[in-house]
Amino acid sequence: MTRVSGPTIADVARAAEVSTATVSHALNGTGRVAETTRRRVRAVATALGYGAPGTAPGTGPRSRTLGLAVTTFAGSPWNFVAVSYFARWLTAATAAAHARGYALTTLPADRGAEALWHTLAVDGMLLLDSPEGDPVLRALRARGIPVVFDGRPAAPHPQDVWVDNDHAASTREVLDHLAAAGARRIALHGGFGREHYTRAVAEAYGAWCAERGRPVLPVRFDPEDAAGHALDGVLAGRGESGRTEPADAADAVYSLYDPGGRQVLAAAARHGLAVPDRLLVVCASEDPAYASTEVPVTTVTLHPELIAETAVAALVARIERPAAGGPGRHTVPAGLLPRASSHRPGPPPGTPH
Repeated sequence: MTRVSGPTIADVARAAEVSTATVSHALNGTGRVAETTRRRVRAVATALGYGAPGTAPGTGPRSRTLGLAVTTFAGSPWNFVAVSYFARWLTAATAAAHARGYALTTLPADRGAEALWHTLAVDGMLLLDSPEGDPVLRALRARGIPVVFDGRPAAPHPQDVWVDNDHAASTREVLDHLAAAGARRIALHGGFGREHYTRAVAEAYGAWCAERGRPVLPVRFDPEDAAGHALDGVLAGRGESGRTEPADAADAVYSLYDPGGRQVLAAAARHGLAVPDRLLVVCASEDPAYASTEVPVTTVTLHPELIAETAVAALVARIERPAAGGPGRHTVPAGLLPRASSHRPGPPPGTPH
């Protein structure tokens, strides 16, 4: 007896409490189905990882189209193209796809939780910062569409391919750089997303601090916190008890997200902390404006162009030569771009004169 792998249309019908005919109409955009029912059926199908029959790659001619989606915050209407990393990634990926004879379709972030993934006509998908439980990835896997990731997927399958930086190595490079400049209490401004990047940096930061007996000073990044109020506690030396001890204040901040450096500068100004004399700052960002702020900010570049080109090449290889390339990780080195914000003039504090 042959066992059908994966959920069936009957499974979706039972879970959504509708008929199989309604499921078919909802997923294919046919029939007279209420919009609320259509959305519910599609959501259930996505959650179950159901792929609509006849949409798997290989069942028809290629579309010569690749898809791209940033699924870190799938379903949230945020403009990822306004972030320098994603803007540069998208530009490079488009050029790389065109050079190989493919179009590139970019999906807006707020479509990430919808069920268009059951009918999207692409030969393969590029997923950026896919988080744990990514509904987009479930739907793509159910349809058998080749996927290449920017960033390690949360639960990689044996045949998965992803392109990433060595975040542990780059984090240690940043922390060593700050320590060499005299920092003793380094705060990590991050912990916002659920993607591999955030977890990998946080783990490397915690290990580095433990090895050197340094305090762990996490600060949760908030994209709406333009004034950097989340940093008030660590910059004032305020502990969990609420008591303020200036000696416990952070003397350096490593921010993991593009707007974070500006938030740190704003918070430092409010607290009267001169950068770099009183506070050292490093930010992971591709924004060239950091080179021309009042105090130029040291940044970490993840080299998005190289990551994008590598990811597109790997995806096209999976589509055109499935047996040629093996699964696994392609590593692109990150780069530290030192500027004035992380360099104190003169010897580090505590150095004998």
